[in-house]
Amino acid sequence: MGKVRQLGRLVNQNRKALAEFEIVFKLLTFLVAVPLFSGGVRLTMKMTGYRYLTVENILFFVIHPVTIVSFLALLLLMTAYTMFDIATVIIILDQSCQNRKVRLPDVVRLSGRKCAGMLHLKSLSLTFFTLFLIPFLNLGLASGVISTIQVPGFIQDYIQKNHILLVLCIALVALLAALLLRWLYSLHYLVLEDIPFKEARRRSRRLGAKRHVRDLLSLVAMQLVISLGFLGCVLIGILLIMAVDGMLERFVLLNSLVSTIIWMFIALSAVVFMSLSMPIGYAGISVLFYAHKREQGEEIRSLRLQERESGLWDKSHMRAVCAGIAIVALILGVAFTYGLQLGKYNLNIEYARTTEVTAHRGASVDYPENTMSAFAGASELGADWIELDVQQTKDGQIIVIHDTNFKRTTGVNRNTWELTCDEVSRLDAGNLFGEEHAGERIPLLAEAVEFAKENLIKLNIELKPTGHETDFEKTVVDIVTEYDFLEECVITSQVYHVLENVKDYNPDAVTVYVMSLAYGDITALEAADHFSVEAANVTENLVTRVHGEGKQLYAWTVNTEAGIRKMVELNVDNVITDNVTLAKETIYAEKTSDLISEYIKLLEKIF
Repeated sequence: MGKVRQLGRLVNQNRKALAEFEIVFKLLTFLVAVPLFSGGVRLTMKMTGYRYLTVENILFFVIHPVTIVSFLALLLLMTAYTMFDIATVIIILDQSCQNRKVRLPDVVRLSGRKCAGMLHLKSLSLTFFTLFLIPFLNLGLASGVISTIQVPGFIQDYIQKNHILLVLCIALVALLAALLLRWLYSLHYLVLEDIPFKEARRRSRRLGAKRHVRDLLSLVAMQLVISLGFLGCVLIGILLIMAVDGMLERFVLLNSLVSTIIWMFIALSAVVFMSLSMPIGYAGISVLFYAHKREQGEEIRSLRLQERESGLWDKSHMRAVCAGIAIVALILGVAFTYGLQLGKYNLNIEYARTTEVTAHRGASVDYPENTMSAFAGASELGADWIELDVQQTKDGQIIVIHDTNFKRTTGVNRNTWELTCDEVSRLDAGNLFGEEHAGERIPLLAEAVEFAKENLIKLNIELKPTGHETDFEKTVVDIVTEYDFLEECVITSQVYHVLENVKDYNPDAVTVYVMSLAYGDITALEAADHFSVEAANVTENLVTRVHGEGKQLYAWTVNTEAGIRKMVELNVDNVITDNVTLAKETIYAEKTSDLISEYIKLLEKIF
């Protein structure tokens, strides 16, 4: 607890400067830095002639010389931006350690000068450290832009399924963590003592020698205490709201006033905590840095800020402006809450556009995937669509199966193009899923279409070419047409050329391009009527662009309540999921339920 008290003293000494800087910095991140980075990527695409990025073309885009040069420039800008954030915080904390109050403009000027001197060709390792090592541990140390970078879901799924790759990734993370611990104090040396990064790393290793694990545990403990404090504030707020709802149920206006104040308190606490998460992380490192220097008898150098005359930043009317904003927010919040409780805002109606639910490979959670029992289960659960995968056998028949090899689902190590339809019909597609499903067969596409037509459910038919097909697209379209089902299904594929073949054969067939990655003007892909995008890559701008062209956007594969809620909020047209029941219930609740009640229920679940 002694280190936690020291951390609290460092943050508290100049809490105003830290809060002001981080709040402004985070606002600039989302209002300027992120749009600038996105604009840089779009400009690079324009310069290289790419209107869109998908898994099929991204490698060629990445290795383009213009892309390499542009991305190096963007990395340099991101490094400078992140280092400015870190350097400013370290300087403020250093002044706190010396019991000095600071003015933010003075700190910003010094931080800017130091960052300008750090960035040169000899500091490429600094870029690596800043942009790649810090986010890996994610102990509240990541800066604004860097902390928003996420690995796409389809890449995570691929890594998790490949055990060798998963072990390699774990080993890489462990190596990076060990390296970070060795370099933990290097940025303090770099900023406070104006030494080269190589020398800063050497001194950091020496300062933390034989203390790496203990230092890591100390940092985690300090972060945990602070996080628990924040969660405690939120919990108190929830309990107060629940108590107010019970005591002031008859006094609607007073109830609205008190509830709004509490919600504003929770929201403000969240903003402050998120803004101070990085300073708190570096305050923890500063505590250890100064403690180890004292233990080893190292000189603690003191930075001197060059103070200038007070400007607009310190004017007293800034407090009045903040107070005015708070009063306006309170009034608007009370009015909105009061209107909700009186029923003036009708939030209990279905939206004009209702997100549909597609059962991924049928009801694949409870039944063997891509089988007739899985399709029947999806229909019973109320799915709007069934997604299934098709391939061609040795004798040209269209069967329903995802993998090109039968090993995973049937135990037979043969490929789809090596067996005839008769041989496939003798495979057991259910026994490996569970003995109660033994005897389940791999269905023909014709069987699935006939079932869907009889049960009034639509089909998402994904064509998975293996390179051994003959008239693959033509055969699929002919089957659908034979059953007069063309208007009740979509033909989809992850291979764009397949969709072109479908459109060439029958322009009336509705096609969907399945994409793991979607960036840029994907609506330029004329052979695709709609798009199915991995959920991690679905954004508001993407949905708006696709809808603006009169096309639909599907999201795959979404299996959590939070993920489904996000897709509904983004107004996607179709959610592809393994859990049909969860998706249907979540979509219904999101479309029809009272806003405030749902927020309270969500917070109650968390705590």
